[in-house]
Amino acid sequence: MAQLDTREKLAILADAAKYDASCSSSGSVKRTSRDGKGIGSTDSGMGICHAYAPDGRCISLLKILLTNSCIFDCHYCINRKSSNVRRARFTAQEVVDLTLAFYKRNYIEGLFLSSGIIASSNYTMEQIVEVARSLREDHQFRGYIHLKTIPDADPELVHQAGLYADRVSINVELPTAGGLKRLAPEKDGARIETAMREVKTSIIDLKDAKKRYKSAPRFAPAGQSTQMIVGADAATDGDIVTRASSLYDRFDLRRVYYSAFSPIPDASAVLPLQRPPLMREHRLYQSDWLMRFYEFTPAEVVAAADDATGMLPLDIDPKLAWALKFRGSFPVDVNRAPREMLLRVPGLGTKAVASILTSRRWRRLHLADVARLTVSVAKVRPFIVAEDWRPVVLADRAEVMPRAKPKPKQMELFAA
Repeated sequence: MAQLDTREKLAILADAAKYDASCSSSGSVKRTSRDGKGIGSTDSGMGICHAYAPDGRCISLLKILLTNSCIFDCHYCINRKSSNVRRARFTAQEVVDLTLAFYKRNYIEGLFLSSGIIASSNYTMEQIVEVARSLREDHQFRGYIHLKTIPDADPELVHQAGLYADRVSINVELPTAGGLKRLAPEKDGARIETAMREVKTSIIDLKDAKKRYKSAPRFAPAGQSTQMIVGADAATDGDIVTRASSLYDRFDLRRVYYSAFSPIPDASAVLPLQRPPLMREHRLYQSDWLMRFYEFTPAEVVAAADDATGMLPLDIDPKLAWALKFRGSFPVDVNRAPREMLLRVPGLGTKAVASILTSRRWRRLHLADVARLTVSVAKVRPFIVAEDWRPVVLADRAEVMPRAKPKPKQMELFAA
């Protein structure tokens, strides 16, 4: 490997890290002050991404790989062994120095560190842990740390990572066992799940110990997450939603991230030639949101998908798709319906539902009251009944319309 300076390494390894979606990221914007002073400029901010802390704060992280070299040859990975890409590698000390330098300049509030597999899983995991250990113990670093762990590594190394990191993540990579075997034959789905189960156990055990002993260490207080690649194999949206729900239930995950497959240079012949629509990734995130915050079951989300293809519609969101498919459940009376049905009304968010439940204890709600709680009452009113509002069902097309002269965009609500 040719000798590269730190800036060249950063350019290569920050770019390589962008394919990992389990740390939500977005491009940084250059900010300057009128007098040229101040802190927090993101000029030349290679590797800086935005993520969300457990308390909801948006924080800036240095998102990099320790190396983009890898002994594995996963078909979908840009950094696979057979890929013809420019390689680079940081030492553990270089990552520590970079993190501290960015942090002191107020560029970042933490670190997201992942890596290709160098020599062996254990050796790579040792280097990742050493970065976190040095930051925490040698430099008293109190910023946010997210470590991508390696399931094939010794469980004790993964445990050490959780003692230093705020969050750890282990990627399941693909939603089906068949897809993983076909596209990443060197990875073991059972071992991945075993590692996730061990992390879950450590989180529970040390959280319980912390309640009894103040000196007990913290273990990944922000929990664990994972990532699935969308569109690299034949898995349907129904397969992905079902798999995600299973992961949430069994391993108490904080997040499942979805990453649309992107064609890579010198791609394997077994991969699709085109990437899936980015909207597909977006619909999966919306489905994930429905299960986590709107009390939808996986079966309900899957029911919104096309029966023949198992794919969610791209032109409308999954909540509206479910409502259109189960029109018999509507309209819903906002003054009497239980919380679970209000959460299924298109256009009503969790905060709006909470406000409706509180307000109706004191008086009957009118359509104008609901309008004040939503962004667009036009999306809501075909699905609700209020004190002064009741939509009319058209016999022929089962469309829900207001009593007033219908507007064209309302006519199209059930056109599909």
